[in-house]
Amino acid sequence: MQTVAAVTMVRDDAFFLNAWLKHYGEMFGRENCYVINHGRGDVVNDLAKGCNIIGIPGDPHKAFDMKRWALLNGIVSGLRRYYRHVIVGDVDELVICDPAHGTLMGYLEEAPEGRVVTPVGMEIIHRIDKEPDPITDHIIGPRRHVRPALHYAKPCIVSAPVKLSRGGHFAKYKKLHVPETLYVVHLKFCDFAEYSGVMDARNAMTADTGVGVKEAAIGGHWFSEARGEDKAVFEAFADLKLIEEFNFARFRRKMQRTFRPRGETGYYQFDRPDFSLQYILPERFIGVI
Repeated sequence: MQTVAAVTMVRDDAFFLNAWLKHYGEMFGRENCYVINHGRGDVVNDLAKGCNIIGIPGDPHKAFDMKRWALLNGIVSGLRRYYRHVIVGDVDELVICDPAHGTLMGYLEEAPEGRVVTPVGMEIIHRIDKEPDPITDHIIGPRRHVRPALHYAKPCIVSAPVKLSRGGHFAKYKKLHVPETLYVVHLKFCDFAEYSGVMDARNAMTADTGVGVKEAAIGGHWFSEARGEDKAVFEAFADLKLIEEFNFARFRRKMQRTFRPRGETGYYQFDRPDFSLQYILPERFIGVI
């Protein structure tokens, strides 16, 4: 049985897809990467050559996220019969291992099966006042600032029968495995210019559905009315309190302490507060993504 497959769904997001392919494609082999091409766009087909590309219609739909995660759950369930672990998530979310403890592939080769793993979440933020260099080969290097983001701590490494919720935030799995070596890295804010371009595209897609935030099963942040002014969003990162020592142990403890059933839904959750904090990634992380 193969060790790991990686699965995502994407529509034309060339910047994030390139990062996803570089990270997982080089580590696991493109033959073990599964890319759902929403809209069957040429950009995705060209970039993801060598991967397993599944083209689906791109018609706008108010229940986009519900349909998307129904499909992803089915694909993960099937692939789990052929792989020991399946990593699933949005194209701008990447699982990494702290280099002090080895590589992600090394972790997965030794990790037990029959469980769902939820790495702690962190978000790379572009400090436009301190990081003028463009992103070229690697993201971590030109960008070193991160903030804790438990909203993106998702049950995304699957090696047990499980159903994931819309957005992949919750799982019908009653144990919480949060290894101290792993992180889910969210890339949405890693580059100011890319952010603006991606948000333009997402705003256009949600406008095509013909409904508003309250009527749609799509993340509210995709809608133009929830967007705000782009430069102000990035300038505000300077106001986050800088913590000198990079250590996310407190956030893992927070996840463990608050883990509980999500009402009567069958899913489980933990508290996901916002933290007005930022850290600088140690040099050992440079080049990881």
